[in-house]
Amino acid sequence: MLNERAQRLLKSLVERYIADGQPVGSRTLTQISGLDISPATIRNIMADLESMGLIVSPHTSAGRVPTARGYRVFVDNLLTIQPIDHIARQQMEHELHPDSPARLVAAASQLLSDLTHFASVVVTPQRADMAFRQIEFLRLSDRRVLLIIVTQLGDVQNHLLFTERDYTASELTEAANFLNRHYAGQSLATITVELESELARLQGHIARLMSAAIDAGKNSLNSQADTVVVSGERNLLTIDELTSDLGSLRQLFDMFEHKTELLRLLSQSRGAQGVQLFIGDESGVHTLDGCSVVTAPYSINGQLVGTLGVIGPTRMAYERVIPIVDITARLVSGALSHS
Repeated sequence: MLNERAQRLLKSLVERYIADGQPVGSRTLTQISGLDISPATIRNIMADLESMGLIVSPHTSAGRVPTARGYRVFVDNLLTIQPIDHIARQQMEHELHPDSPARLVAAASQLLSDLTHFASVVVTPQRADMAFRQIEFLRLSDRRVLLIIVTQLGDVQNHLLFTERDYTASELTEAANFLNRHYAGQSLATITVELESELARLQGHIARLMSAAIDAGKNSLNSQADTVVVSGERNLLTIDELTSDLGSLRQLFDMFEHKTELLRLLSQSRGAQGVQLFIGDESGVHTLDGCSVVTAPYSINGQLVGTLGVIGPTRMAYERVIPIVDITARLVSGALSHS
């Protein structure tokens, strides 16, 4: 709905405010917008932008600052993304090659915090949806079998099965080979129905063993809640917009500690395609009303398994933060898929 002059003024105002954090007046906009119009015309356009809820005048200044809605218009229509240069990308790739998936997640969280100077969050994969890499059965004694599940993240889950009969080592190997050959790379939650028709064609005792293994595996993985790895919370203590309201800042740090609301928001973002941006109250989390959250999902071999992102003030350099989050998610996906 904005004409070209209004768009240029809004873009100039947002970019200047992001750069120095000071309300932007009409005289400054006259100098930086590149528009050959009078200060009076600029003031009229700014009044229109204010009436549309895109900018607002703080009590202590004649200048204007963007609202959450103004940032949204800026990001959706006026933002010029700054691609990450080759050297910076090589540095990111170097940081994201630790020797275990757990350390990779921690490294990604620290990397996001270091690059953006905001708080970073990484949600580990939801266990119920986690695909398995390998299943093994180990005979312990009569009618006791140890089920070993290796997930695609490299996590090893052990579960004790009490069986109706004793199984020989060859029978246990046969069952494990069948599951690994036909279903490795899929989640236990998704193969149950498909497996039912296959089991009907197998020997009864072997079928019951595999069915018990799938049920035990799902229950074991379901019992482990998602984990949120948070880094760089202290970076937010240096941001004037956040530290000016100590009550809100305290609530923000309480959220980082307890993580329930944060996990809910990031879990919802997991199914998104690419980068998602929540500005102010768009997140639906009252504690984040003064913040922006930039998230992106990451995957293993094309299967979405987690979310990562950053939390900072609404006055953030979106043109830098968005590609950093996007590239980090892509690198994490690549590292996990080839681990």
